[in-house]
Amino acid sequence: MNSPLSGRRVFVVEDEMIVAWLLEDMLAELGCVVIGPVAKVNQALAMVEANAIDVAVLDVNLNGETSYPIADALIARGVPLVFVTGYDKDRMLNGYQGFPVLQKPFHRAELSATLARLLTPKEPTDEPAPAEGR
Repeated sequence: MNSPLSGRRVFVVEDEMIVAWLLEDMLAELGCVVIGPVAKVNQALAMVEANAIDVAVLDVNLNGETSYPIADALIARGVPLVFVTGYDKDRMLNGYQGFPVLQKPFHRAELSATLARLLTPKEPTDEPAPAEGR
């Protein structure tokens, strides 16, 4: 498959194994290289340190912990990310509300479009960029 996502390294953080497997399948169909999935914050932080990552897909709630520390580590490295959640996206913690959020369940087309948008270089403009994310 010749996808704009082919060969992109996508880091998956998801604690529900069925959802993680579905994500892996969707990403593989899009030609992505999947890093993970991992289900715990400390494992994810170690993976961020040890791997080159193009984009990340983070479940917000990881068995009672949030993925916000992982998001912070990725942001510090300039890695774009999308949150996935079964909760209402209005429940995102302040400072993270500007990031893309996919509501579970989502379809491959939604995932593909979101990742492609995150990985598309922004055209420089003379206007200041709106504040997004943190």
